[in-house]
Amino acid sequence: MIIQLNADKNLTIHAEYESQLTEKINKELSRFTDNLSRLEVHLSDENGNKTGQDDKKCVLEARIEGRQPVVVSTFGQTYDVAMNSALDKLKNALSTIDGKIKAHH
Repeated sequence: MIIQLNADKNLTIHAEYESQLTEKINKELSRFTDNLSRLEVHLSDENGNKTGQDDKKCVLEARIEGRQPVVVSTFGQTYDVAMNSALDKLKNALSTIDGKIKAHH
């Protein structure tokens, strides 16, 4: 599975943070890696430099072979909170799809 990290101009993803994110994603989605070809992560700050509650946004776009992409998004107080919440949503969506795939076989 290819993991592509994208961030808006308000966030610079340093190598250490990138490896933390990649490790977390691989761990959380390990049971789905056979079906996932690519995962795009989009991190952004909706308010820019201004402070705001739950203004960090994480969008995950999972590419499943032979199916339409699955997209989830969440907001959080920090990028990590938004990422964790988005990963939970994505795992639920992928579990549903995985169940449907297995039911057809």
